[in-house]
Amino acid sequence: MSAAEETPGGEDMPWGEVTPEAARRLLVAAVEAFAERGYHATTTRDIAGRAGMSPAALYIHYKTKEELLHRISRIGHDRALEILRAAADGEGTAAERLGEAVRSFVRWHAERHTTARVVQYELDALGPEHRTEIVALRRESDATVRRIINEGVAAGEFDVPDVAGTTVAVLSLCIDVSRWFNTQGRRTPDEVGALYADLVLRMVGAQKK
Repeated sequence: MSAAEETPGGEDMPWGEVTPEAARRLLVAAVEAFAERGYHATTTRDIAGRAGMSPAALYIHYKTKEELLHRISRIGHDRALEILRAAADGEGTAAERLGEAVRSFVRWHAERHTTARVVQYELDALGPEHRTEIVALRRESDATVRRIINEGVAAGEFDVPDVAGTTVAVLSLCIDVSRWFNTQGRRTPDEVGALYADLVLRMVGAQKK
């Protein structure tokens, strides 16, 4: 499944915010190339060729290969944070909100596994300024999940001696889905999301109702 096909159209259409169309084609081609070959092994010629364009055309829209990676990473991390905040700020108990956060976060990493691999695992290829920006977004995601767990502990819903460490474990578990998820596998993104939500609630000692 390519980065362009990971999710059907609609308001959640992948990269729909990237315009003009040529810039979007280049970005999709970059995601596929980075996921397949890795950032450092991919050339701008590889990306342009996948997009059906000349290497010179790429520089009209992106000054460097690193700028392309930054755009991909920024959009992906913004979306990840949006998903987690929507769950954290939603209705329900801490257990219900943590379950929803994990379910939706995992589903995104499964549905967009090609994109998510690039977003989550090519961080070190970014330049210092862009890396600092993306690390700040990752810290906000961490803080969002940590807030739900802290609220659960305060309410007596969770038994978590190490909230910070547990938060890292939860996020790592969710993110790793992008490394192994296979659309031909026996579980759908929704099923993986439900499984992981149950696993995480067990991790924090949530009591089943």
